[in-house]
Amino acid sequence: MKKNHYDVLIVGGGISGTALFYELAKYTSVSSLCLLEKYEALATLNSKGTSNSQTIHIGDIETNYTLEKAKVTKRTAKMVEKFCLQYDLQDKIMFSHQKMALGVGEKEVHFIENRYHEFKELFPYLELWDVEKLKELEPKIVYLDKAQTKVRPEPIVAMGTNTQYTTVDYGAMSEALSTHAQKASDIPTDIFYNTQVVDIFEKEDKTFEVHCKDGSIYTANFVVVNAGAHSLFLAHRMGYGKHMGCLPMAGSFYMTNEHFLNGKVYMVQNNKLPFAALHGDPDILAEGKTRFGPTALMLPKLERFKPGTYWDFFKTLNFDFHIVKIFWDLLKDSDIRNYVFKNFLFEVPLINKGLFVQDAKKIVPSLSVDDITYAKGFGGVRPQVLDKEKEKLMLGEASINSGNGIIFNMTPSPGATSCLGNAERDMREIVAHLGLDFDEEAFLADLTE
Repeated sequence: MKKNHYDVLIVGGGISGTALFYELAKYTSVSSLCLLEKYEALATLNSKGTSNSQTIHIGDIETNYTLEKAKVTKRTAKMVEKFCLQYDLQDKIMFSHQKMALGVGEKEVHFIENRYHEFKELFPYLELWDVEKLKELEPKIVYLDKAQTKVRPEPIVAMGTNTQYTTVDYGAMSEALSTHAQKASDIPTDIFYNTQVVDIFEKEDKTFEVHCKDGSIYTANFVVVNAGAHSLFLAHRMGYGKHMGCLPMAGSFYMTNEHFLNGKVYMVQNNKLPFAALHGDPDILAEGKTRFGPTALMLPKLERFKPGTYWDFFKTLNFDFHIVKIFWDLLKDSDIRNYVFKNFLFEVPLINKGLFVQDAKKIVPSLSVDDITYAKGFGGVRPQVLDKEKEKLMLGEASINSGNGIIFNMTPSPGATSCLGNAERDMREIVAHLGLDFDEEAFLADLTE
């Protein structure tokens, strides 16, 4: 065997990379596995608990999901739950909170009521909560004042549940996936930290050569790149995905000084906006506090709170007149234009809190500027992929499968929720390509309902 040669090599140690690492180690006859992580630990970027909303996006309260999409996300979200239950991780890294989608005003109330009846069959546990029930469950969303004497004037209704697992620390889950992958098999399951991949080459013998910044070289029969926005950067270097560009969107959060919400409160999404609607959540890493967000800001770098990557951003944007056309089509819509401008102002000191509170008051009418602080160090970057051929912003996960033994995954929301489902897709491709055995019976028994 060649030095540093592996059957499968995975680039990126976030939730997506570790999910594939786990599934391959536990359920296939792969002979050796390697995971290369750029930084000193797993999940230091978007999978980190402070970088995302910590939500299991199953599709029941996400109002921008169609019923068909919810059927898909329900299966993949349940895989996250099954993994955590299998290793007794409930109330350690996975938690149960109340959750709801809140409609405010007659139009939204009508929308929520109709959606409840449409989605009830897929999610039988859903309940419809009127204002009297909401006074019991989430009083702060009902009253205009902190003394809770004045009920807000608009009609409100919510569809929700208090019986489900809703929240995961995906950073901790990444650690759990890697730990149990290494325990699951006697084969080499190597993880190398501080190992930044700079180039990947396809060799004449159909294997791949992976070159790293520290001078180390690895070879593999199959490579999967789960490196967030850098997946497209590496794909471009190999000549793949030239019809795609990457628009990194950063999300920030605001934190309350004390407990405000008992569970997750999501708003009705504006379908024109390709980004998450504002929501409030009990933060599992900041005990007793409620987190509001995310904002959405285009950031000219691929990694937040890390130095550099500005030049990587420009290369990955793949700028040309098609990109200009996508931007023009987005910004000529007044809803999107106003949203982009307002979210830029949410980042500007002195004025940001006052502006943000005006939006957050739709959830908690009594919220004031004094109740919140800008959550420094919270938030991540989501690589929104631009399709230059169709001249459109692509929604959901984007993946490039070369068909010859290398896959590049870009996973914006709900990438963390879908980690085990996306890993299953790639695992099946690897099994077919390399002629591996796959214990499908055990896989389905462990991770599906």
